[in-house]
Amino acid sequence: MSDSAPAAAENPEDRKLITLARSARARNGVPEGAAVRDGTGRTYVAGSVALDSLRLSALRTAVAMAVASGATSLEAAAVVTAADAPADEDRAAVRDLGGPDTPVILAGPDGAVRRTVTAG
Repeated sequence: MSDSAPAAAENPEDRKLITLARSARARNGVPEGAAVRDGTGRTYVAGSVALDSLRLSALRTAVAMAVASGATSLEAAAVVTAADAPADEDRAAVRDLGGPDTPVILAGPDGAVRRTVTAG
């Protein structure tokens, strides 16, 4: 997992992903919120899914929404969570659609960027 030091999201479009992910988390009262930006600039936002028959992280749900909407690539992803790192399965989903160099921004519930890793 490629890793960079914690820093504020400099790109306004990445900051938007964090804001959308925080909103989904708060609005739905779920442990995680995520947002992804596809190759055309469209964004997809999701929260964690916890049903008896289906459990998905917010990031995997956002990637699934992008695919279901016709996205063929990803530029970036963000997840807002209390976890210390994105799960391997989450990075794999981003990698499947965006490739190994796609950035995955990890932010805390307060929106502060903890780290950015690549999907690969």
